Amino acid sequence: MSRFQQLTALASLILLGGCASTIPANVAGAGTQLETRQIQTRQYDTLDKAMTMRSVIATLQDLGFTIDQADAELGTITATRLHDYTMRMTVTVLQRDASQISVRANARIGENAVTDAATYQDFFVVLDKAMFLTLQNVD
Repeated sequence: MSRFQQLTALASLILLGGCASTIPANVAGAGTQLETRQIQTRQYDTLDKAMTMRSVIATLQDLGFTIDQADAELGTITATRLHDYTMRMTVTVLQRDASQISVRANARIGENAVTDAATYQDFFVVLDKAMFLTLQNVD
């Protein structure tokens, strides 16, 4: 390989590297699909799906997300947060059994699924507080 070809290849790599979007290093975890699903899901002792959805919307907004779409019938909320990168989160609220609601959050950065537990823990810590306050009728 000639010196010119080496410099051209190096310049191409530098330019392509500069075009890459910044994705945090902790986007991908090392868990299985089942472990990831367990990290993404919480159960709440309530029968009020509408109240749970309002709490999810408030939580997403508190975390800096903009609500893109909410469908009460399907129980889905989609939101986007623009920071150093664009994160899109979809939260699904489902009646689990006679006494519980299941909330599952699914985050993506670009085309990459976020499997890092800390992302979901941050979301559920805020949602847990919102659910507790709402269930206690505290505004």
